[in-house]
Amino acid sequence: MKVAVVGQGYVGLPLAIAAAQAGHDVVGIDTNIELVESLSRGKSPTGDLSDEQISKVTKSGRYKASSSYSSVQDCEIVIICVPTPLNHSHEPDLTILESALHSITEKLKDGTLVILESTVSPGTTRGFVANVLKLANVNYDLSYSPERIDPANVKWNVTNTPKLVAGIDEKSINRALNFYNSFISMVIPGTSLEVVETAKLLENSFRLINISFINEMAEFCSKMKIDVREVIEAAATKPYGFMPFFPTAGVGGHCIPIDPIYLAHKAKQIGAGTEFIDLANRINLSMPLRFVELAHELIGNLKNKNILVVGVAYKPGVVDVRESPAAPLVDALRKAGAKVSWNDDFVKVWQGEHSTKLTNSFDLAILVNPHNETNLSLLGNTPILNTRGGY
Repeated sequence: MKVAVVGQGYVGLPLAIAAAQAGHDVVGIDTNIELVESLSRGKSPTGDLSDEQISKVTKSGRYKASSSYSSVQDCEIVIICVPTPLNHSHEPDLTILESALHSITEKLKDGTLVILESTVSPGTTRGFVANVLKLANVNYDLSYSPERIDPANVKWNVTNTPKLVAGIDEKSINRALNFYNSFISMVIPGTSLEVVETAKLLENSFRLINISFINEMAEFCSKMKIDVREVIEAAATKPYGFMPFFPTAGVGGHCIPIDPIYLAHKAKQIGAGTEFIDLANRINLSMPLRFVELAHELIGNLKNKNILVVGVAYKPGVVDVRESPAAPLVDALRKAGAKVSWNDDFVKVWQGEHSTKLTNSFDLAILVNPHNETNLSLLGNTPILNTRGGY
């Protein structure tokens, strides 16, 4: 099949490469010209894909990157994998999605299957997306299949993670199932667009609530002077009814801190309650200030103290800094008067600053998301505050 994948980030690029490896002719569309040029040279922007993998499908002609939407008019399938972030008011922002949809409608041909993979509130595919696509004035099929990408996960990837699919009608879902079944080991049809849209939001709301709960448990364990990670490991020996989650300085990335807000926003529109999500979100957003308080308890007044934050990516093993809890933590430490540096050899440059080397010249080091390759022994006798629990 001829396929266009709009958005070549952490979601769209692995999907595009997997489809190309399965024998489809794929065009990866992205408005980031530097990214397009890099992909065209066979350079991977992510650790989940090697340069060799991208070069191989590029040289075979199965994959090409482009900043133009012109190829949409030649494709049987168009998949949308663009960001759906939150705006400055912490509300759903569909600006990027709307822009992509309008660009697609200008080139959409009769009979094309459009699949949305971006996270949205329930009802968005059938309502907002369908209404924009109608502007193309052609017949099209429409499906929703939420992305399930976990960067740096060595076990689960595009092809072996079960895939949910729903369609606006039977023809749409059957076409989407046929496509995804060509390179994904398990594809599961949903009963409606709204069920699958909500399932995506439930998955990550579940994680937000449990991580926030564990963060509260970590504070309890700290006051009891016991290691919360030992407590979690002990509880996880139970083979049923328990799933381990671990404390953090706050959740980050493109899913956990954002998806629950989409669910809560929709709930308010229809008059439903989301007290668990609202509470979990408040706890999550309060974590950076909590660790500023702990830093004060450890080394006293923070004014003019040299503090190093280790690991500013939103999780270990990635360069992605979206919604990283390190950002509000650094801001809060500086407001308290501390001189803050940061170390992350994966990210290297962040917020106009460069990564600082690990040394024993700091008054305190705060571990946020250090990578496996981070040599913490270089900190020497520097006092360490571990936001992930433990001592």
